[in-house]
Amino acid sequence: MSFTFTPERRARLDEVIGRYPRKEAALLPALRMAEEQAGCVDYDAMEHVAEILGVSPAKVLGVFTFYTHYRRPGTGRHLVQVCATLPCALRGAEGVFDAFAKELGIGKDETTKDGLFTLKKVECLASCGTAVCVQINDDYVENVTPDKVAGIVKDLREKK
Repeated sequence: MSFTFTPERRARLDEVIGRYPRKEAALLPALRMAEEQAGCVDYDAMEHVAEILGVSPAKVLGVFTFYTHYRRPGTGRHLVQVCATLPCALRGAEGVFDAFAKELGIGKDETTKDGLFTLKKVECLASCGTAVCVQINDDYVENVTPDKVAGIVKDLREKK
């Protein structure tokens, strides 16, 4: 196992664990801390978290794969997640997704060759009143329409 928390981050995790009646309840924050430290959550990080929390690596993997917001190895610098839940679907999420796919030249769950963008369809981003919602890294872009996509991508490319 090559991933281990830094002493400072481990102390912070121990503090978080102490807030819960059972260690395993700190699984989501532990995964977030691993992501913050390494830039993504890989299998080594999941095994380390499992060991600390006293749960099986399979349990950690199951939780990790359920949630789409954790960065995986190979995720582009800009993780573009288009909400596909019913309110967004009714407001044109498929067209927004297709516009991103065309603009970026990639499909679902793919990353551009330059490593800048990864495109995903996800379930509810909890912004139904501002559908179509797109989450780019930690930021929401709301009321997205297909004609706004080129400008969004242009702005992100300029940020590199």
